[in-house]
Amino acid sequence: MPESAVAPPSLRALLARRDLDLRLAVSEESLPTGSVDRPVRWVHSSDLADPTPFLSEGLVLLTTGTQFADARTSDYDAYVGRLQARGVRALGFGTEVVRDGIPPGLSDACVAAGMPLFEVPYRTPFIAVARAGAEAIAADAYARRSWSLAAQRAVSLAALRPDGLSATLAELSRQLDSWVGLFDAAGALRTAHPSGALAPTALEGVTTEVETLLRRGTRAASTLRAGDTAVSLQTLGRGGHLRGVLAIAADELDHEARSVVTAVVAMAALALEQQDGLGRAIGTFRAGLVQALGSDDPALVRRAARDLFGPLPTAPVVVALTPSASARSTAMNEWLEMRAHERRGELFFGRGDDGVVIVVPAGSRDLLAEIAERFETVIGCSAPTGYDGFSRALTQARTARDRTAAPGIADFADTARAGLIAALGSEAARTVAAGALAPLQRHDAEQGSALLETLDAWLAHDCSHEATAQALGIHRHTVRARIAQAERVVDRDLSSFSARAELWAALRLAE
Repeated sequence: MPESAVAPPSLRALLARRDLDLRLAVSEESLPTGSVDRPVRWVHSSDLADPTPFLSEGLVLLTTGTQFADARTSDYDAYVGRLQARGVRALGFGTEVVRDGIPPGLSDACVAAGMPLFEVPYRTPFIAVARAGAEAIAADAYARRSWSLAAQRAVSLAALRPDGLSATLAELSRQLDSWVGLFDAAGALRTAHPSGALAPTALEGVTTEVETLLRRGTRAASTLRAGDTAVSLQTLGRGGHLRGVLAIAADELDHEARSVVTAVVAMAALALEQQDGLGRAIGTFRAGLVQALGSDDPALVRRAARDLFGPLPTAPVVVALTPSASARSTAMNEWLEMRAHERRGELFFGRGDDGVVIVVPAGSRDLLAEIAERFETVIGCSAPTGYDGFSRALTQARTARDRTAAPGIADFADTARAGLIAALGSEAARTVAAGALAPLQRHDAEQGSALLETLDAWLAHDCSHEATAQALGIHRHTVRARIAQAERVVDRDLSSFSARAELWAALRLAE
């Protein structure tokens, strides 16, 4: 409950009214802690043996005891048990109306159930007690509405400060007397007030829930328990284009407090949308700088980026490339922007023609691995290079990325070690290779020959008839005859290097 709000009416507040002359009839020490201070929603009177069908939770009930004319101990216990189950806060007994004093059995039942019992003297009418409760409830409601208006005015003024969004959240935290955190679209905690007030384990649980909400991509609210505190979460932004999540650690917010939170959510969403517009402009500028780096002359980019983004990463650098489309591309860009600010001069990125281009020093590949793991994507990486070889490095990164489907780092060095044929292994290349080998496969199937096997072994042994014969366990003249036959079947001169190279490549691609 905010410090500026008036405490809700309670039994203690009624007992404090001297004009009512109410007296607690059981020892407060015999009652559960705080039972006298629980909020009271209304004061009602009834002499029914079972008034619970006509009661609501949070009431103070008044009775003259008419229903207890022939009551036994068990009747008192049952009566108080029904009231307690219905959520009655306290029971007031009007003395000297039907009987003198409060029945001992009723006092014992209330002590056993932990329900406050108080005496209403004969000279105090029940209507006076009910009116006092209603006045307290009305005063509390007025105070809460006044607080709500003042709080909304305070957060609106905070929004006008230079650091408007952070100032607004700080003011909201002060008004609610609660921890308030803002998570960005990547699920990272951008700001929190008071800083460090939420325990690390609790923050970890909140972060996990935030990531779940953002992954769904729809507007939503959620509540979870973080240790002993309830944390409410509210997404910011439009469905399919969430800008972040607002988290508030508060056990319960009434209507007035929620209205303040609603106002802050609207202001935060607007501020983030405005930042998004600025972010798009910066993204376009970054894309232009990446395109300029493709000229292999970084001079212009160095001058243009220095004031806004800081110096470019020191060469030699690794150029990396993400897939062209990603469900979390917005989140990735915001995360990269945050990292680039934190590691000024160690990270540069921008949108390329078919993905996000990332440049880091050759010794900072750990950052690329972190990106691949966090966003569950593949990132192609070039060999270390200077900026004069940027275009070539970008092609290397693209080649490595396109040769790998599994999330993680796809290194061009690994692609290069796999050989040229591996890089040519497209569906089109495999189709051409199958067409080149099809005549030999048909001949072997129809004639029961082994031309394809012999040709493969012959090419693998540098076209040596002797070495091929030893490898296959046949005579060298047989090898010679089969190669001549294969030459006729494919209608190619196998004495030429180009024909041999093409058939060898076809055999490798067919594998």
